[in-house]
Amino acid sequence: MVQAVFFDVGNTLLYPYPSVSEVCRRVLEDAGHTRDIEQIETYMPLVDEYYEDRYREDDSFWTDEGETADIWVGMYSLLCRKLGIEAGADELAREVYERFGDPSHWRSYDDVVPALTRLRNEGYRLGIISNWDSRLEHLVTGLGLDDLLDGVICSATVGLHKPDPRIFELACATLGVSPKDSTHVGDHHYADVIGAESVGMRAVLIDRHGGPPPRWSRFVRTLDELESVLSDEDRRS
Repeated sequence: MVQAVFFDVGNTLLYPYPSVSEVCRRVLEDAGHTRDIEQIETYMPLVDEYYEDRYREDDSFWTDEGETADIWVGMYSLLCRKLGIEAGADELAREVYERFGDPSHWRSYDDVVPALTRLRNEGYRLGIISNWDSRLEHLVTGLGLDDLLDGVICSATVGLHKPDPRIFELACATLGVSPKDSTHVGDHHYADVIGAESVGMRAVLIDRHGGPPPRWSRFVRTLDELESVLSDEDRRS
């Protein structure tokens, strides 16, 4: 029987507010560089590609605070240069990084608080397992989610990153549950599904963006569907 449910953060519990592009626009404007949001969004696929290339090369940067910040600076200094801003590009990029350490630039999806509240009332222990920098606990607290969680395991804080089995084992030990009695919910097959399954946890894949259904039986579009999946798993146990 499932006793604990763990969650990824980005694209699972939280999203950037009002958007990454808008935060970048505000940082640039504050520094005297006025750019249209449409112009910024034109280059966001390149920013995403920069991240994905680095992630494929070596995803261990998530275990180190400085290396994580460097990835952000690389991403958004690229954006600045594409927008024709050479002088101070690294400083502007670091300011984008700093802004996203502020809870005001994040929101939880509408289904998050209701779902966590229901699960907690039903007796599940709840936690987070995330590849994130050490500001994560501050964000969780600032968004009012800390009272609904029993533990937050952050890669940069513990020096381990998904899909390393050890970060999942550490999370289960922190909450005092066995991996086989735990479920992990996340949006990334490599980091969330492979990592969780490697230690015997059940993995639920979530896609909030309307992509095609994956070849994975435990799949939800919102957390409103999660309890049905958990019930199905308990019946099979």
